[in-house]
Amino acid sequence: MSQYRGMDHAALAKRGFLLGVALFAVGVVGEVGGHALLGSLPALVNTLLVDMEAIGILLALFSPLVFGIVLPLVE
Repeated sequence: MSQYRGMDHAALAKRGFLLGVALFAVGVVGEVGGHALLGSLPALVNTLLVDMEAIGILLALFSPLVFGIVLPLVE
C-alpha cells in the first residue's frame, strides 16, 4: 500500500490523456500532410502514423479511466 502514496492520480490521468491526444494529432497531421506534400508515403511511415493514431486514441480513453477511477478505488 505504501508504494502508491506518492502517486498523483489526477496529474497522471491528465498527462496520459494529453499524451494520447498529442499522439493522435501528430499521426493525423503527419498522414494528411504527408499525403498532401509527397503524394504517396512509404508503407513503413504510413503504418507508423496509423499506429500512432490508434495508440493515441486508446491512451486518451484508458488513461483517465485507469489513473482517475480504478487506481484511487483500489488504493
